[in-house]
This record gives sequence, structure tokens and C-alpha cells, in this order.
Amino acid sequence: MKVLIVNKFLYLNGGSETYIFKIGEELQRTGHEVQYFGMEHEGRIVGNRAECYTENMDFHTGKLRKILYPFKIIYSAEARRKIRCVLEDFQPDAVHLNNFNFQITPSILYEIRKYEKKSGQKVRIVYTAHDSQLVCPNHLMQNPSTGKRCSQCLKQGRISCMKNKCIHGSGIKSMLGFVEGTLYARLKTYEKIDVIICPSRFMKEQLDSDPVLRQKTIVMHNFVDRPEAAGREKEDYVLYFGRYSLEKGIDTLLKVCSKLPRIPFRFAGAGPMEEQIGRCKNVENVGFLSGGELFETIAKARFTVFPSECYENCPFTVMESISSGTPVIGSNLGGIPEVLEENVTGELFESGNVQELKGKVERLWKERERLEEYTSACRKVHFDTLQEYCKKLLKLYEN
Repeated sequence: MKVLIVNKFLYLNGGSETYIFKIGEELQRTGHEVQYFGMEHEGRIVGNRAECYTENMDFHTGKLRKILYPFKIIYSAEARRKIRCVLEDFQPDAVHLNNFNFQITPSILYEIRKYEKKSGQKVRIVYTAHDSQLVCPNHLMQNPSTGKRCSQCLKQGRISCMKNKCIHGSGIKSMLGFVEGTLYARLKTYEKIDVIICPSRFMKEQLDSDPVLRQKTIVMHNFVDRPEAAGREKEDYVLYFGRYSLEKGIDTLLKVCSKLPRIPFRFAGAGPMEEQIGRCKNVENVGFLSGGELFETIAKARFTVFPSECYENCPFTVMESISSGTPVIGSNLGGIPEVLEENVTGELFESGNVQELKGKVERLWKERERLEEYTSACRKVHFDTLQEYCKKLLKLYEN
């Protein structure tokens, strides 16, 4: 089978890129042909035989660099032209969309269906919803001005994005997000997608607020491989690993750390709050870790804390911790409760509640028998492996 994977970034930039690269490698390992389409970039590590990519666009810069950017963000003739070359050269059986809004735009959906009609070859379009972009223009469901979670676009329409300046606090960018989202919703462009993979029931509920999307969504939790480090002897520290930023609940966690000076905490990651972390005496910042070094650190922790204050989809971090045999204390948001079974593989707390989190960390640190029960339960949990996930994926590609 020939699969074209579409993602705006074709270099390691975040979770969605890790997802597409692992899927691509596994599909190739099992004999399928895989090519990629996205933006050109000096760090690009995958591509397509036709060598066709769109211009690199950075929507996060303070000013829209070129006068044409506002139009290209909504509809990209370049993306249509470039993907046409790839389609005609590669002739895929399935196109797997990931993050494509703004830089690549939904315009490519029209080109894929045009190619299908012209060639007479059926092409399945599968989309993985890594975020809530299709119903929330800023994709985070969070008001950047207040820092609070928000679902106004789902209830009152995308005009809320423009009113609240939800995209980077910019009126112009938020207006573009409103126009883009409203245009493609009214044109029912997403009807051209065959199936939408939601990594959590939470994400499905958000997308199902749109009647067109509701007909397409299915739930398929993310994959995670049990690392070789699972089952390691535990050491005395509580671990946080991930991004050091406000929306991840770092401020809340640091307040808890300062209230529990006798408990050693270890932080593994990077981000804008690194300086604040360095001020806490019982926190060891080991920096960004990856691969075996990260899994070893996870497996040896007594337990991990995942205090996110934004809606998480299906967090790899929680799944990786449990798969490593390490219980989790996590906030009760988004898809977290779907992968963390309360009082079995860990505990949940109200997001942002310092006192509740402090109490749970302190109790679990002291009650080693309870902790051992959670640890034992974690070692029995089975999430889909990459191989199992790709088998399900192939069925979606094949209809």
C-alpha cells in the first residue's frame, strides 16, 4: 500500500512529528511505501520523490512577513500545486493528514479529491486530530489573555476567537483564524475526509460539536511501547518530565514542592520557566532527556506528577510513565482520566488546586504499601504498541 503522510513540519518539532515518523517507519518496515508532504525547512528529515514542498511559513512571528501571508494562511494555491505533483508522481492509496491548517491549509483536500476523480483511483483520506483546530481556531481551547480554559467557540461560534484575540493575542491573526475556520465549516470542506481519528474520547466530544465532523470521528488512543527500563529498582524521587511552562501546571507544582521540602523532586525537560525551577531547593533540574536515559529516569521514580492546566488530548507522558511501571498523579483534565485509572495506576486531582495536589503527593510518598499496589498495577497495563496501532491504521486506510 502507498501512504502519503501530510504534516506542516517534516522535522522533529513536537508530539505530532514523533507520531508521524514512528508510523512511517513501522509502515515501511512492514513493506508499505511511505512518502511525506509538508513545508520545506533546513531541518527536514523526510520527504517525497517529487521533491515538492510548500514555502516555510512561521505564523508565530510578531508580524506577518509577507503581504500574501494572510491569504495563504486561509487558502494556499501553492500547496494545491505542490501536492498535485506528489499525488501524480506517487499515486497513493491513502493520504494521512495530521497538522495542516494555516501553513498548508484545507485547500489540499480539494486537490486530493480532484486527483481521485481524474485518475479513477480511490484515495482514502484519514486525519488524526492532534488538537481541537477544526472547532477552535487557536487549537488549545484556552484564552491567552486570562490563561483560563475556554470552550466559547464550541458554544457561541468562532467569532469568540476574534473577540478574545485568541491567536497569540493578535487581533489580525485571530481574525484570520476566524475567517479560515468559518469558511471551511460553511463550505463543509471536511466532508471530504473519510475518517477522523480522535486520540481520546474527550477530543471526540469536542469535534462532535460540529455535525459534519460528528459523522467522521472515531476514538483510537495513542500507542506506546513498554520500554526496556520498565521494572527497574525504584529510587527516592518524584518526577516531572515535559515542558516547563504555565499551561503545564509548573507554577502549581513548584508551590507544592516548596511546601514539601523533605521530598526530593526531579524535573526533566525544558521551557520558559527554567529559572523559577532553579530557585526551588528540593528540585533537581536534569534538563531535557530522551530515549533510554529518559525511560530510565521515569522507571526509577517513585511516581510522576502531571499537573497540566490545559486540555490534554491523549498525553504520551502519562502513558509512558504507566508503561514504565511508574504511577502518576495527574490533573483531571481532557484525556488524562482516560489513560490514568484512579486508585489503580495513580490518582487524579483538581487542576490548579495546590492543596489537593500537595495532600496527594505527601500521602503517596508516605504510604509505600499503596504506592507498591499502584506500581504493580502499572506493570500489568497494556496500551497499544506501535505495531498494534499500525494494524488498526491499515484497516482505516483500506476501508
